[in-house]
Formats: sequence, C-alpha cells, structure tokens
Amino acid sequence: MRIASLGHAVFATTLISIGILGFVKGDFIQIWQPTPKDLPGREVLVYLCAFVPLVCGIGFFWPRTAAPAARLLFAYFLLWWLLFKLRFIFLAPTSEGVYQTNGQNAVWTAAAWVLYAWFATDWDRRRLGFATGEKGLHIARVLYGLAMLAFGFSHFAYFNLTAPIVPSWLPWHTFWAYFTGVAYLAAGAGILSGVYGRLAATLSAVQIGGFTLLVWPTLMLAGTITAPQWGEFTASVVLMASAWVVADSYRGMRWFAVGKR
Repeated sequence: MRIASLGHAVFATTLISIGILGFVKGDFIQIWQPTPKDLPGREVLVYLCAFVPLVCGIGFFWPRTAAPAARLLFAYFLLWWLLFKLRFIFLAPTSEGVYQTNGQNAVWTAAAWVLYAWFATDWDRRRLGFATGEKGLHIARVLYGLAMLAFGFSHFAYFNLTAPIVPSWLPWHTFWAYFTGVAYLAAGAGILSGVYGRLAATLSAVQIGGFTLLVWPTLMLAGTITAPQWGEFTASVVLMASAWVVADSYRGMRWFAVGKR
C-alpha cells in the first residue's frame, strides 16, 4: 500500500465512501450540485460521478495506481468545476453564495492537485510540469487560500444562517459565528501571502473539522437536521478530508515561516 500521509488515507477513504453513497442514492450527492435537471445524459453522469471517486479512492492506496488515480481525480474535479460551477460567478458576480460553492469546489480540487503533484510520474513532469512538484503545490495552495476567503465572507453575508447552527450547548453563538468568519479570512490571507502558511492551513483544517464533527452531529442527535443539511454534512466531510491533504502539503516547512508560499 502507498500512504503518503494520514490526510491522504482519510481523503481516499472519504472518496470511497462518497462513491458508494452515489451508487446507493442513484443521484448526484451534494458535492456535484447544482446540476441541471435537463442535462443530456444525466443518468449516466450520475453513476460516473459515483464511479470516479470510488475507483480513485481505491487507487490511492496502491503504488502502481496512485499516480493514475490522482491524475483522473484532479482532471475530473477541475473539469466539473469549470463546466458547472465557475459560470455562476459570471452569472451572479455580486452574490456571495456563488463564491461559497466555488470555494468548496476549489478545496477538493486543491486536495486532488496536491496528490497529483506528489504522485506525478516522469510522463506528467515532462508534459505537465507546471502542475507538478512545487509549482503544482503552490497553485493548489492558492486555490485553497482563495476558498478560505470565500468561506470567511460567506459567514458575514449569511450570518443569519450561520449563528443558528452553532450547537446549543456552546455559549456566545454570535461570537463564534463572527470568530470563525474572521479565522477563515486570516487563514486565506496567511496562505496567499506566505506568512505562517503552514499554521494557517493547519488551523483552517482544524476549524473545518471542528465544524463537521460538532455542528452536524449535534443536529442529528437533536433530530432537527433537514434533508438539505444532510447534503451539507456530506460536503463538509469531503471538505474536512480535503483540507487535511492541503495542510499535509506543508510538511517540512516551519510553522512560522514567512515568504514561503
């Protein structure tokens, strides 16, 4: 087996899980939404969106298949983002929601890019050198940093939706809603500027993980989670695993390094 990091293993396991979920559900899960109802070949695409993460997740565990799996997943995430998500920015450039959904796609695309940069073969380095090695890692981190800015602004733009889902057993709901928004903005700034980049990426991954493991299970236990929120929980799990991979890409760099992007 080939395990580059613990984040790599968690991400691969998450991919397998969402692949299985896609087949069981027989429809697009949250990370592929929204998808046009009248899209030609929609039924075939549903199962392709389940097959790709499933086969790539399995492939990530084996030395001979890790590179092809990373190449396929990166290409698929990037193509999906360009075809189905990026257009929303041009259709509604003043709506913060479009940056939030594009930010989510940027996070899991960045994770796939990190793994592609790690596992790239000589063929990849010769033909797609800009996307491999340190260059590839840098671009992946930029995508992730921009996503953190989008998440931070969304916390303020949709404050009325953020504060109510803070677990009831936590005091100061308003404070936590504002704090996490500011934390995302600070993380994005640190990653993009190269000031404490490793620390910023790691703390943002911890924050995403804390949100995933505290907010959604609380709603589940209370029996108040809605169908759309189940979808958001699925996306949140993928975000958590993806953020972990990006944070792992800073291994070997000093926590308080400045100017290392």
